Amino acid sequence: MRRWPAIGVVFAAVWLFVRGVALTPERVAEELLIGLAVGIPLAYAFRRFYADEIALGRVVRALPATVAYLAVFVKELVVANLDVVYRVLSPSLPIEPDVVAVPLRVESDPAITTIANSITLTPGTLTMDYDADSNTLYVHGITGRDEASLVDPIRTWEDYALVIFDEDASPEDAPPAAPRGDVGGD
Repeated sequence: MRRWPAIGVVFAAVWLFVRGVALTPERVAEELLIGLAVGIPLAYAFRRFYADEIALGRVVRALPATVAYLAVFVKELVVANLDVVYRVLSPSLPIEPDVVAVPLRVESDPAITTIANSITLTPGTLTMDYDADSNTLYVHGITGRDEASLVDPIRTWEDYALVIFDEDASPEDAPPAAPRGDVGGD
């Protein structure tokens, strides 16, 4: 069964929401046609990336973890924004930047990318590198010398990512030890 036409129609429907069109029949029809003109070719171009089967049970099981991941991410985003504002407005500019090695339990590319992007999107932190041999992210933090405050949110995201991306490890498994050697500098 070909899925790309249906996905193209879904893209067109999403286009309507993204554009925020006025609810008049003419505007909805115009924007829907534009959405179809863009969505159908996109869906066709990327048709090889669609899964052959969708495990609905797995999607339903991952939904609570996905919602929790997003809630924790938004909370961390707000806290990090406030923290960076405080540091910028503080006369002494209390920063202690450092690079921290964060070994991961997740192993799939989508899970690693999601966590790395979440880190980078959070103000005050940046994913600098990924070492595939040791499955480790190198994270620069504005408060990097306080390693626990930098790593704790990442571990929480990873716990949810283990469920969302159906990884072999579980949230109860202990995280691997950090690679040896000095990562950051004084």
